[in-house]
Amino acid sequence: MVWGELALPSGEANSPELSGRAMNDSNFDRRALYRNGILVLLLVSIALIVHNIFGQNGFLALRRQQRELQTIQRNMLRLQQENEQLDIQNRALKSNPAAIERKAREDMHLVKPGEKVYTLPDKTGPDPRPSSDKGTSPLP
Repeated sequence: MVWGELALPSGEANSPELSGRAMNDSNFDRRALYRNGILVLLLVSIALIVHNIFGQNGFLALRRQQRELQTIQRNMLRLQQENEQLDIQNRALKSNPAAIERKAREDMHLVKPGEKVYTLPDKTGPDPRPSSDKGTSPLP
């Protein structure tokens, strides 16, 4: 028996119909196997592409991390500039008496004898909430 032949009862092996069908079945099996192989490769490729885009370490996650990195870098730059300004103020307060006097006037509202201080109302305006005292008027 030759490889690929079907074992048929005696007398049927020489039949042209059966030998043609066996050959067609063999070609059909190869074509179906090839088609199924291509389909499997296509599905695996699609799964890998989807995973690379939407996966935990995929493209979208990478873009989100890059945005977070840019935000953190901007905050770091702002904090470094603020730190430099505070360092300059700190050195000035340690060595410059005029800076010490200015800071005391601003923070503690200190004045020299004979000076007049004018205070302005807040820029936010009056309190929009109504007062809880119904019987009293805010005007004298």
